[in-house]
Amino acid sequence: MGAWDQSRGNGVADEESVGNGTGIEKANLDAGALFVLQSKGSWLHCGYHLTTSIVAPALLSLPFAFASLGWAAGIICLALAAIITFYSYNLISVVLEHNAQLGRRQLRFRDMADDILGPGWGRYCVGPIQFAVCFGAVVGNTLLGGQSMKAIYLIAKPEGTMKLYEFVIIFGIFMIIMAQMPSFHSLRHINLVSLVLCLAYSICATAGSIYAGHSDRAPTRDYSISGSSTHRVFGVFNAFAVIATSYGNGIISEIQATIALPVKGKMFKGLCLCYTIVVATFFSVAISGYWAFGNEAAGTLISNFTVDGVNLIPKWLLTITNVFVLLQLSAVALIYLQPTNEVLEGLFGDVTKDQFSARNVIPRLLFRSISVAVATTIAAMLPFFGDINAVIGAFGFLPLDFLMPSIFYNITFKPSKRSIIFWLNTTLIVVFTIVTVLANVAAIRQIALDAKDYKLFANV
Repeated sequence: MGAWDQSRGNGVADEESVGNGTGIEKANLDAGALFVLQSKGSWLHCGYHLTTSIVAPALLSLPFAFASLGWAAGIICLALAAIITFYSYNLISVVLEHNAQLGRRQLRFRDMADDILGPGWGRYCVGPIQFAVCFGAVVGNTLLGGQSMKAIYLIAKPEGTMKLYEFVIIFGIFMIIMAQMPSFHSLRHINLVSLVLCLAYSICATAGSIYAGHSDRAPTRDYSISGSSTHRVFGVFNAFAVIATSYGNGIISEIQATIALPVKGKMFKGLCLCYTIVVATFFSVAISGYWAFGNEAAGTLISNFTVDGVNLIPKWLLTITNVFVLLQLSAVALIYLQPTNEVLEGLFGDVTKDQFSARNVIPRLLFRSISVAVATTIAAMLPFFGDINAVIGAFGFLPLDFLMPSIFYNITFKPSKRSIIFWLNTTLIVVFTIVTVLANVAAIRQIALDAKDYKLFANV
């Protein structure tokens, strides 16, 4: 974590020096900021990055969250989360724009924490949480990639004997190759394809749910919330964590850092594009999936399409859904690798040498490959995505995306205590501090309950 403190001296750049290739830029930025967070993108590119980071296969867990909330609470929580995160991400953008206008453009989330909350907050609190959450997302997406490959394999060869960990390893090898993309900005075309893919598999998942719900083999639907009172209470907070993960981003400042100057207004346009896709996909998948499977909704909706080896939807539809998910997972994993790549580049890169010189390419190839290999090993060892999803949301996305933006805004702008925005932000701070604590407890409790079923390198 020794790289966290580099942001004070060379990660927060003079606005005029970022993205123009001047000697001043190289003096102000470390290799991570200079090489990985290049400021060259448009608002459309920003929208592609935002959509890939938010509209990801984690949305296929939304019917599972509804199973703990029921119809009314599920829809209300999903809508509130959309409103709150859209508001919170705009707060972060406004704070970043304000500081950029003052001559200190903050390129990373930990830069914001150090500048706004004080020295040490980025290095010891916000930075490690962001790093853990983003790397956890890489692990989760690598696991889902392996599961999607296995699902496609079993559709083509039902008696196949290959194990889940083998597919996770194959996906990990592919990710090692893709991880060598040099900068965040270089992902823009991949993330445009990712945007199309998330629409494609959401349409397929929605159609599959409607088909399964109307088929003769449709499961008996039960929308009651089962279990004891304690189980139901913890289930609610676990559902909050799953929804938070679905809306979670955690890299808003890094995405805004990729926008070419002037930045003003571009992030808002990107968020509008992103949330158009969010509304179209999240609600259709959540509502159709819960309608079809009720409280039997699995940790990921695609799992519900096969019951005891029997497909509830046509084989071709199940296959292309898994293919679309698999393809997008590589883009999602790539985008959440960027904070890790930026830290590694800052530690081992040489800003005085060209980005593509042997001095920088060799360490980049080596350490990015190692980071992906570690994520792949963890995914193969612990193949329980539903529980991982809840922990990621509770530990990282809730504080980073629902709590910190209001804190940053209130400290930066010091709104009057008589103003609506002050009390709105203060309410969000109080509410989501409580929700974060309870969601962490619920997520850890769920892991403890499921621990009896855990087995290293399990073939689930």
